[in-house]
Amino acid sequence: MRSPYLLFLVSACAALAQDLPKLQMPGVTEEHMFIPMRDGTRLSAYVYLPEGSGKWPVVFEQRYAGLTGTGTRQTSADLARKGYAVAMVNFRGSQKSEGAYVGYRALAWGEQKDGYDACEWLASQPWSTGKVGSFGSSQGGFAQNFLAVTQPPHLVCQYMVDTGLSLFQEGYRIGGVTRPSRFADFGANCRNPEDNKTLLAEWEKHPNYDAYWREEDCSLHFPKMNVPCFTIGSWYDFMVQGSVMSFIGRQHMGGPSSKGRQQLLLGPWLHGRLNKGSKVGDLVYPENATWPEVEHMVRWFDHWLKGSDNGIEKEPSVRYYVMGAAGEPKAPGNTWREAADWPPATTPTSIYLHEAGMLSNSPPEGSSGGTSYECDPRKPMEIAGRSFPGAKDVRVFESQKEVRVWTTKPFEESIEITGEITADIWLTSTVPDSDFLLRVSDVYPDGRSILLMDYPIRARYREGFERQVLMRAGEPNRLQWHIGWTSIALNKGHSLRVTISSSGAPLYEPNSQTGGPQTATWLENAISGTHTILHNQAHPSRIILPVVKGH
Repeated sequence: MRSPYLLFLVSACAALAQDLPKLQMPGVTEEHMFIPMRDGTRLSAYVYLPEGSGKWPVVFEQRYAGLTGTGTRQTSADLARKGYAVAMVNFRGSQKSEGAYVGYRALAWGEQKDGYDACEWLASQPWSTGKVGSFGSSQGGFAQNFLAVTQPPHLVCQYMVDTGLSLFQEGYRIGGVTRPSRFADFGANCRNPEDNKTLLAEWEKHPNYDAYWREEDCSLHFPKMNVPCFTIGSWYDFMVQGSVMSFIGRQHMGGPSSKGRQQLLLGPWLHGRLNKGSKVGDLVYPENATWPEVEHMVRWFDHWLKGSDNGIEKEPSVRYYVMGAAGEPKAPGNTWREAADWPPATTPTSIYLHEAGMLSNSPPEGSSGGTSYECDPRKPMEIAGRSFPGAKDVRVFESQKEVRVWTTKPFEESIEITGEITADIWLTSTVPDSDFLLRVSDVYPDGRSILLMDYPIRARYREGFERQVLMRAGEPNRLQWHIGWTSIALNKGHSLRVTISSSGAPLYEPNSQTGGPQTATWLENAISGTHTILHNQAHPSRIILPVVKGH
């Protein structure tokens, strides 16, 4: 029998539940509840229970986004039919949840531990066995890393998709590049939209990686993460770095129930959940690229939460898809590999920028050499949308006036690249600060430039994100930064391309280039500048590829 307190909650929320459109959910009941936190604040949750009076393991996801869409409700009900109590919980201050919206901060390890409290409340309900697992992608992945650090006693396992670790690097900023416009409309997720404006104003007070941001950096707390987790990362997603580093940190630095009990899957997909199929961007991979996400997640939960002896814990620690040329029969790649750890052994191989847009493995020999372009923040180059346009032909961007392109000669033999690609770029500028966006593409014989990855860096953070060092006019500056993770066999006849620009709006919001604070009102004092990418003997700009020998 359900407790009087639970009956009160269900009764109090009945009107809210009735506001939802009717859906056919055979064998499942849907209820709206409020989950009490330690400070009295209540979080809004939609709970899906199998019919009957049994006890079930609980699996839950935390989001700031809405939970009442038809797809979310149906997939939650489908999961419940597998024998689980399923809870979809909104962050503090988002949607119908009470309290002030503070992003992920209330989930962390401070006075408020909303993920911990939600987990323990769910474990204590009369329909719960006391065993709890968590799942989710993107925001729901970030939330799980925060949850693991707080160590709720009843959390048994996790399943993360396209996750993140540091809000400074994978949230409001990327490579030090701020994105105020992208987050300006997040007030639509808030119970009180003014909360989002307050949060954005607080972020502007902390331009550097300081104590404020360390409070939202899960990578500092791997030893406290102490549960087995299955992590999925997507090659065409800048946040694959979060998935990779979550696995590495938990597998090697986690607690005794974490070390050696992690599994990582990396495949040719875009950011998101329930989208791990063979069609991505402009490409169609073989059917073997498809991953049965829900079915596998149920197997993972069945083992850890129900004790099913299905052998999933004995499967390889790492599985990764080596991408190949799409639509080219007998091209190398397009196959899965297994590994005991990540990343696999590779040979770091430098590919150098040269005059006339050439890219080769020979360093430049001349004493001078550089490629210049203008950057006017008021007239930025264009990258449409708010999501990374991976696996798409990006020649339209490459043809824009202030974008510079370097390309190798067509490969005479295939080359496999598996691991992290980094950049080491020398440049001069006439302004004290700017952003530099480097993209890497696979150029097909028919001319298509299929985007593999890109990543920006703000020049003022070239010596670390803890402090700002502005550029001086005419002086060479060295920028070294992470571009992305991948695994791809570049077929013979293909070329590798590197593209550099200093803007790509609205995906990357322009830098004012003044060296002053980067705020939502940046346009008021923006200035134009000239940047020169150096490629000479003293300043050899290059990217470093993780080349696999013997494949």
